[in-house]
Amino acid sequence: MKTKTTKIIYWAGAIFMSLWFGASGFFELTKNPVVWDITLKLGYPPHFIYILGVFKITGVLVLLVPNRLLRLKEWAFAGMFFDILFAFFSKVAVLGFSATADAVIAFSVLAVTYLMFRKLYSPELIYGEA
Repeated sequence: MKTKTTKIIYWAGAIFMSLWFGASGFFELTKNPVVWDITLKLGYPPHFIYILGVFKITGVLVLLVPNRLLRLKEWAFAGMFFDILFAFFSKVAVLGFSATADAVIAFSVLAVTYLMFRKLYSPELIYGEA
C-alpha cells in the first residue's frame, strides 16, 4: 500500500477514534447520564469513571499530535484497546452480546488504525533503536 493511502487511512482512523474516545471521556468527566448510567450499571465505581475520562482525553491529545510522541501513541493505542476489551466483556456479562456492537466497531477501527501506524512508523522510530 502506498504511503499516501496509508497516511489517509491512519488519519481517518485516528480522527474517528479521537472523536469516539474524546466524546466518551468528556461525557465521563461531565457526568453525562447516557454514559455515566451505563458505566455504573456495568459495575464500575464513580471514581474509576473519572479516571477513564482523564485518560481518554489525554490519549486523544497524544494521538492527534502529528509525527511526535510515537512511544506515547503506542501507549494510547494500548489504553484504547484495553478500554474496548473491558467494555466488550462487561457488556456481554451485564447487558448481553447484543449490546456490544459499539465495541466491535471501535475495535475494528482501532485495529486498522494501529496497523497503519505501524506501517508509517518503524520500530526504530518509535523506540529509538538504531
